[in-house]
Amino acid sequence: MRILLWHVHGSWATAFVQGRHRYVVPVLPDRGADGVGRARTWDWPATVTELPPERLRHEDFDLVLLQRPHEVELAATWLGRRPGVDLPAVYVEHNTPEGSPGRQRHPLADRDDIPIVHVTHFNDLFWDNGRAPTVVVEHGVVDPGLRYTGELAAGAVVLNEAGRRGRVVGADLVPRFAGVAPVDLFGMDSAAFVAGLGTSAVTAHQDLRTQDEMHTALARRRVYLHPTRWTSLGLSLIEAMHLGMPVVAVAATEVVEAVPPGAGVISTDVARLLREFDSLMHEPEQGVAMGRLARTAALARYGLNRFLADWDDVLDRVVSREVVSP
Repeated sequence: MRILLWHVHGSWATAFVQGRHRYVVPVLPDRGADGVGRARTWDWPATVTELPPERLRHEDFDLVLLQRPHEVELAATWLGRRPGVDLPAVYVEHNTPEGSPGRQRHPLADRDDIPIVHVTHFNDLFWDNGRAPTVVVEHGVVDPGLRYTGELAAGAVVLNEAGRRGRVVGADLVPRFAGVAPVDLFGMDSAAFVAGLGTSAVTAHQDLRTQDEMHTALARRRVYLHPTRWTSLGLSLIEAMHLGMPVVAVAATEVVEAVPPGAGVISTDVARLLREFDSLMHEPEQGVAMGRLARTAALARYGLNRFLADWDDVLDRVVSREVVSP
């Protein structure tokens, strides 16, 4: 089938477009948020094409995949067809609800013609989905391969816009871990955040050109640190597990499901996380063993083939106008 989707979350989209369909992403001259076009730092197949908005009205699509609330109206304007009414549609919810957990009503909660696909069971549980049909398709990633060396006695953490997002992503915890061992921060705007910390124990790395380069750099660090308090399950965490990295993570949201015993240390006790972080810096062999378990678990639960098969099932049911349910 032919699917229209916006390039919103690069890692998620990279996995999704590995499927057997044809994919179209809008592109604008400035490649802004509503028209990023094809990925330039991820490896996308030739089955993904980009088209400007003025071309979309004249194209045939089997389904439109929505990921942000305003895309419902944007798709109707650009396509001349209403998602869920004139054209089958599905809405992917990548995020945990903001505001009061468990009480926030989803933007599509009053519609029953556009199913909501949550990327974690936690999201499905905590959003008020109203009468919208929902289903969970857990994350999948393109396997970067076992790359872990742990040759650098440092922690690696991936946080985009750490300064703006602050406590939500655990940015305030990074200096505490850096007081135990050096921490290398990867992600957008990491340099500005690190500059404001006033410590040399945290180093910013935002000059890597591709996702492949970042994976190699991450795997050289001894521990993957995941300090996030409140967000959907980070794909960088799953990718680190695929790389064979041991994990030290705050036990919040879906992390408690994603990281099994032996694959890392998860806890809400920051003092314990600091101790384990320090221990892994001095026991590299333990890190190797934990990382192997992490990779095995990630391949089993978040493998690409399972992800694509689950999505094919959902897409087939949406296009045929069948009821989508767990």
